[in-house]
Amino acid sequence: MNAPPDALTSFLAPADRASLAFSPYRVFSREQWAKLRADTPMTLVPRDLEQLSGLIEDLSMEEVEQIYLPLSRLLNLHVAAAQELHAVTSRFLGRRDRHVPYILGIAGSVAVGKSTTARVLRALLARWADHPRVDLITTDGFLHPNAELERRGLMDRKGFPESFDTARLLNFLHEVKSGRENVEAPVYSHFHYDIIPGQTAVVDRPDILIVEGLNVLQPARLPKDGEAIPFVSDFFNFSIYMDAEPKHIEDWYVTRFMRLRQTAFRDPAAYFHRYAHLTPDAARDQALQIWRSINEKNLFENILPTRQRARLILRKAENHSIETVALRRI
Repeated sequence: MNAPPDALTSFLAPADRASLAFSPYRVFSREQWAKLRADTPMTLVPRDLEQLSGLIEDLSMEEVEQIYLPLSRLLNLHVAAAQELHAVTSRFLGRRDRHVPYILGIAGSVAVGKSTTARVLRALLARWADHPRVDLITTDGFLHPNAELERRGLMDRKGFPESFDTARLLNFLHEVKSGRENVEAPVYSHFHYDIIPGQTAVVDRPDILIVEGLNVLQPARLPKDGEAIPFVSDFFNFSIYMDAEPKHIEDWYVTRFMRLRQTAFRDPAAYFHRYAHLTPDAARDQALQIWRSINEKNLFENILPTRQRARLILRKAENHSIETVALRRI
């Protein structure tokens, strides 16, 4: 795998970038990364993996041992360092601040496996004694409701940056990072393909908050007047990008669609119920049409360009296993 270009060099012509003698990332093979587990104990058992696996992605003990245990060790060290830095800063300022959660962002395309990675990390990180309270929020809850998207003519761009209530997401992250109690986040239903009115998830001063979403590494546009414009990743202590060949992600999306067609879509109350009665060929064509007109376009226009902003990149092979890990070093 070639390491992603650094943001500082992205304005250079390809030939000029190729002449650079450094990469902002150190890339580890699966075997090299697995050795960094050191003596980190395995705290999950096979029955845990059944609950953590995705719809089309079956986790293995080997995947957890070789990829996620070293990553949980790295994050545990980062959390400890962040806690110490906060304590030092508070002493310098002569004040006693509230508990400040460590925030981990996970970005990547639809169907690339963000949710599975988030669930596994939540389970592993919560088993470290120093930070037992780990919460998980997806940014899907901060999408505008369908009625608002329809009013704005954005239903065909659902998942694109402009389809999110970014101000509400930023305010939520600010309140969490400020140590506020019982911060509420809206809840999204994939079954109904919409925000659930009146329902919220509550985040109450966790040790770690995992924020998973498509565009969480999207930068803000530079202000013309020099005023600060915050963006979501400003609140992150660490960020992960889930990466794979676009063709693999397309295949995973279609496979997931076909499986849902046989399960959740069969419920008349499901938003996509109309696809349950399509022939297999028609359903596959429909899945490809949705992927290519919405999700693939979003991937290339908005998600993939943010890859080099991540602290760590997990690159997946066609069989869903992580084949390389790229860790930012500068």
